[in-house]
Amino acid sequence: MTDGGEAEFLAGYDMAAFPPTAVTVDAVTLTIRQGRLSVLLIQRDGHPHRGAWALPGGFKSPEEDLDTAMRRELEEETGIQVAAGHVEQLRTYGNPGRDPRGHVVTVAYLAFVPDLPLPTAGSDARLARFWPVEDLEAPDGPPLAFDHAEVIADGVERARSKLEYTNLATRFVEEPFTVADLRRVYEAVWGTEVHPNNFRRKVTGTPGFAADTGQRVNLGRGKPAELFRRTEPTTLAIPILRTTDDQGARPRP
Repeated sequence: MTDGGEAEFLAGYDMAAFPPTAVTVDAVTLTIRQGRLSVLLIQRDGHPHRGAWALPGGFKSPEEDLDTAMRRELEEETGIQVAAGHVEQLRTYGNPGRDPRGHVVTVAYLAFVPDLPLPTAGSDARLARFWPVEDLEAPDGPPLAFDHAEVIADGVERARSKLEYTNLATRFVEEPFTVADLRRVYEAVWGTEVHPNNFRRKVTGTPGFAADTGQRVNLGRGKPAELFRRTEPTTLAIPILRTTDDQGARPRP
């Protein structure tokens, strides 16, 4: 409720006295495809940056909140929903000049999701596809719109850090999954080879990391592998670090 003084103040308040600022949302949607960490992008069909690749996103309507706007834009432009994964706000970007249309502040989201169906371009997208992150970082990688190279880099680093001190790697795989499935997630996200035995001890010895279903699957060699399901997101008491001798991680050739 507003009292009489506040109502009078608001009646005479002029928002037009301040420089206009628009708000957009962008989604850094990460998944593992063919063993490679990949991000969902669209090719822009209109100006500015026509033909460049960009994160799915767009302007927030005044009547919707940020989360709703992000999910709407993602589905409109790619046909993808992220209900099965992990979603969090990544960062807000508002550098002057980041958008040639004017002063635009964007709120970026980060999503970890299991393998997704092929996206379908819609709205103002010419194409939609998953790009391996390492291809985007290559000198001959595709042109990226706005400051999306920075946004993607921030999202990838957040994902790499999250895998060190949380159990969110389980959000990258379909259920049920094996310890080997999780290890392949770490290897794809970190770009390293991870020592199987050390990794297994860390996962199975960490309370709450994943829930053993009591079921086993025969993978054709050795003894049957345990099958696990996700638990609630949790912080690991003992992190799984990227570059320690104990972990046995080493860069891929």
